[in-house]
Amino acid sequence: MLGKLFPESIFARKLPPDAERRMRLAQARAEESLVRAHVDNALMFMDTLAEDMSFDRAIDTYIRVMGIPEPLASTVATRALVVLGQDLVPFRRRQRTATEGDDARQPVGKPKLRLDDAADARARRRA
Repeated sequence: MLGKLFPESIFARKLPPDAERRMRLAQARAEESLVRAHVDNALMFMDTLAEDMSFDRAIDTYIRVMGIPEPLASTVATRALVVLGQDLVPFRRRQRTATEGDDARQPVGKPKLRLDDAADARARRRA
């Protein structure tokens, strides 16, 4: 019966490759906008309830109350924590502490590699 209402000639099952790519790009933009909106609202929720509950509990409560499904929920929680972390430790402060360290040649923002620390510790114990 539905075959008569929606014939295959009007609604093809498979989209042409160009249309498929455009559709996937539009879908990705829409999903990213949805995640951004949830993150912004979760941060506002945290700010509003900062005196009543911890930030991690506020994020969990927001996700539960809004009924966000799991793959999206973990993304929202992670991004909200990243934004919160950036607010707590601004980039300039991280950059200054990295350049004030004992190795000024180390690229800014990357931790110093300590590959030989274990060998040095063993040598000190033996001595």
